Amino acid sequence: MSSAVPPASSASRPSAGPWRAPGELGTPPVPAWLRRLVWWMDSAFRVPGTEVRIGLDPILGFVLPVVGDLLGSLPSLLILSLAMRSGVPVVVLLRMVLNVAMDAAIGAIPLLGDVFDGAFHANEKNLALLDRHAGTRGPVRAEDYVVVGLAVAFAAACISIPIVLLAMLVKALVE
Repeated sequence: MSSAVPPASSASRPSAGPWRAPGELGTPPVPAWLRRLVWWMDSAFRVPGTEVRIGLDPILGFVLPVVGDLLGSLPSLLILSLAMRSGVPVVVLLRMVLNVAMDAAIGAIPLLGDVFDGAFHANEKNLALLDRHAGTRGPVRAEDYVVVGLAVAFAAACISIPIVLLAMLVKALVE
């Protein structure tokens, strides 16, 4: 996760050429403007006296509590859209969605969420996943399956535990 501004050279821009199917080899790289946007949102500023970097995402969330969080999610949606069009494997897309969901859920908590936004850098994580998997049919890492599997298990527990507790409560009240 680099702290330098990504280059805006014309060589990194996708060329207008023949149509390609999503995921077809030769898919254009991530546009330079999107790399710059991710840098601005996640790591544009160094906290004085430290090596910690933050971007506009936690600042916007702090200054404009609801609107700032919505604005902070736009780069995430752009990265997800590009990942889908670039043929990123489904399990990696799910991992990217989990990064965005965690950033949005915890980021919505006043103050604590802003600190989390400054440390988590969901956009940089998703950009790294996109760089690793876009346009390739290479193998998906085991850690991607583990993260997605644990998230599904956690979601299932969050749904089923209240239902079981409610059923037990109703049963106890009926008896």
